[in-house]
Amino acid sequence: MTVTAPPPVDDAGPDSRPAPVPPRPRRRHRVGRVTKAGPLTYVLLVLAALVSVFPLYWTAVAGSHTNAEIAATPPPFLPDADLFTNIGRAMDEAPIALALVNTVVVAGCITVGTVLCCTLAGFAFAKLRFRGNKVLLGLVIGTMMVPTQLAIIPLFLLIAELEWVNQLQAVVLPTLVTAFGVFFMRQYLSSALPDELLEAGRMDGASTTRIFWSIVVPVARPAMAVLAMLTFLTAWNDFFWPLIALTSDNPTVQVALAGLGGGYVPDRAVIMAGTLIGTLPILVVFTVLGRHIVGGIMQGAVKG
Repeated sequence: MTVTAPPPVDDAGPDSRPAPVPPRPRRRHRVGRVTKAGPLTYVLLVLAALVSVFPLYWTAVAGSHTNAEIAATPPPFLPDADLFTNIGRAMDEAPIALALVNTVVVAGCITVGTVLCCTLAGFAFAKLRFRGNKVLLGLVIGTMMVPTQLAIIPLFLLIAELEWVNQLQAVVLPTLVTAFGVFFMRQYLSSALPDELLEAGRMDGASTTRIFWSIVVPVARPAMAVLAMLTFLTAWNDFFWPLIALTSDNPTVQVALAGLGGGYVPDRAVIMAGTLIGTLPILVVFTVLGRHIVGGIMQGAVKG
């Protein structure tokens, strides 16, 4: 018979047991806490800014020298006093002033039309229920895979039939709606626009049009600002279709710049001076609207 000895009793009593280790408090991150950037961050930002600004600086330098000075070794790296002379030569060789006005009109109309139409279509695909919704959206997205060059010939035949050749509406109307804009606005409104807001508007007796202007547009304003900037840049830099639809007597900026510096040896100084003129309006748009666009994006992100 095996006898099991009882466990030893601690004579010190229960007070001699080690105290339990309290759990480590979790670190709570404060909402809106700003993290300070280190020196490496500032160095990288300065390098990125220099790399981004250098092409514009070189355009100004090359536009202020002669063609021989640009081709010298080493090339000049400081601006000269011939900039306004080369700008005058560029404006004599091509109707740049008329091209700037035409491009502002074309880019402005395309931007307004694209933002409005794409927001309407994006709202319909995101929040309205109708037969063939997904099929139509798939067809819209599918058009993004079709090269633009395939539609040039039938599009030119159409504007020729309408007698729109060398008129600005021939450049504006074909690009009033883009598949990218529709898809972009649809994706944004799907996540940023609650269904409860639409139901509240319908319960108050608002029509679909009233809901769009009073509810959808304020919510979609950040995305509309981004789409407007992208559309304006695309329309301003468009070259292929305006070159076909317009002539050298009524050009846009890119078509006018293509006629600069012609000859056996291209005059790079004149080309760079004209390019600088065509770039300045874009810089003005970024300077005036850039802060508002970023502020609108951040406001929409916080509300979302």
